[in-house]
Amino acid sequence: MAEKVALDAGHGGRDYGAVYDGRREKDDNLRLAQDVGALLKEKGLDVVYTRTSDVYRTPYERAMTANNEGADYFVSLHRNAFPEPNQASGAEAFVYEDDGVKGEIAKAITDNLETVGFVNRGVQERPNLVVLKRTGMPAVLIQVGYIDSEADNQLFEQNYEDVVQAIVEGILNSIVSEEPYYKVQVGVFRVEANARRLLEELAGEGFPAYIVYEDGYYKVFVGAYPEMQEAVDMEKLLRDNGYTTMLVRK
Repeated sequence: MAEKVALDAGHGGRDYGAVYDGRREKDDNLRLAQDVGALLKEKGLDVVYTRTSDVYRTPYERAMTANNEGADYFVSLHRNAFPEPNQASGAEAFVYEDDGVKGEIAKAITDNLETVGFVNRGVQERPNLVVLKRTGMPAVLIQVGYIDSEADNQLFEQNYEDVVQAIVEGILNSIVSEEPYYKVQVGVFRVEANARRLLEELAGEGFPAYIVYEDGYYKVFVGAYPEMQEAVDMEKLLRDNGYTTMLVRK
């Protein structure tokens, strides 16, 4: 079975979250969760949501949704705020304890968001947060920049696709399956820009491509499949389209 990720769009309904100049955190969170989820599904993962519309659910209800759905990982998406506008900026992650796979996911996502342009505020332990305390799987809360920072909002909007990709890659690069899964490697590069060009080419042709930074190289993969035959079929399709490939088992 594929890994299952529970995506939590923070706030909702009567709970607007942080608000700045007409911008509401709950709206940004839902937009992010839906787009991250769509891309994770393209990569072969199962996705469940704690909300898919503008409704309010308590933090406990969100945690229970993930538990009841049998999720393997929980990622809560938020925007941060400071008492005075434009006085703080950056992305950070909260975890119950900074260890294990949850710590790896948190660090991978914040590092990736730094490459998009956000200040990296690192990973913080927040054991009193209900969505981190009551979830029965590795759980991470991501603050995707400050909603009351003009600079962060500009980054969020102008580089939105890269923001989504950064979160997705952070999850994919960190999750650990108890059972093996298979993916198709299409390219290996020392220079990130070259990997990005191949990624855009593959995506333009409809392939579920993504980049993994590993052992000093930017590796371009397509798919993540629990069954080898699914990966073999994808590899054949890629080769038929002129790509050089290698099947990788994780």
